[in-house]
Amino acid sequence: MRIPLDLAETVAAVADEGTLDAAARRLRLTPSAVSQRIKALEEQLGRVVLVRSKPARLTEAGAAVVRMARQVALLEHDTLTELGAGGDEGSRTSVPLAVNADSLATWFLEPLARLAERHPIVFELHREDQDFTAALLESGTVMGAVTSRATPVAGCRVSTLGAMRYEAVATPAFARRWMPDPASPATLVDAPVVDFDRRDDLQTLWMRECGIDESLPARHYVPASNDFAAAVRLGLGWALLPTFQSQAGLARGDLVRLGGPPIDVPLYWQQWNLRSALLGAIADEVVAEGRRVLRPIRAQAAG
Repeated sequence: MRIPLDLAETVAAVADEGTLDAAARRLRLTPSAVSQRIKALEEQLGRVVLVRSKPARLTEAGAAVVRMARQVALLEHDTLTELGAGGDEGSRTSVPLAVNADSLATWFLEPLARLAERHPIVFELHREDQDFTAALLESGTVMGAVTSRATPVAGCRVSTLGAMRYEAVATPAFARRWMPDPASPATLVDAPVVDFDRRDDLQTLWMRECGIDESLPARHYVPASNDFAAAVRLGLGWALLPTFQSQAGLARGDLVRLGGPPIDVPLYWQQWNLRSALLGAIADEVVAEGRRVLRPIRAQAAG
């Protein structure tokens, strides 16, 4: 059995765009033609590849088909480049990657900019918590990801990036109001805290380390990295910020450390285990930058 590439690319387009109508516009087909292609593939495979919801969702079989389509596109790019026919502006290869919000806001874009100068490539970035980016690799949604997972995802290889350090900070006025004993973070018990979203557990982990009942403080939710840092600088609450974002405010006196232990979040780069010059170049740039700007991962953190 062979999987027709045009049918696989159609499934990938629907997965990218979210609906059959949007995929049809991208492929310059009618929605009916897109639906017929998917139906033909499902009949050929004897499996459903797409749940026709809004947005459309891939089944396990569909994820495998999309992964194949993306891998073929990557290999085609490498072949055209090797033949000297891959540099025209109209044939840019799209590479989907997953990255956590704090890396995206601080260090991750610089290596991508360098890559875009040297290769006919565009990036589709999926922002997700580092604890959940690996799932996007498993589904075939992305080709590479910044993740907290050190164990390789099936069919992927992993490289160590480094640890992003977070420290608890607030404005001086906020600390004076809510922290009666500046030498004891535990006295911060009633102070409002800023969380990224309801899955953000950094502040909760820090409170546990400091002996604070994490169920007591009121919580703000600010789900964007730069806006999250701005909320702390404006005195909305306290939070753990990456040192990338806090160091300037600490130097100016706009922020103060609240004490307690810093939290290091180990980060790794995982990507498809595919022989591809382009994917290798992406890994080289991202890993080199991560190791340059992040802290070395301590042995106990990496295990």
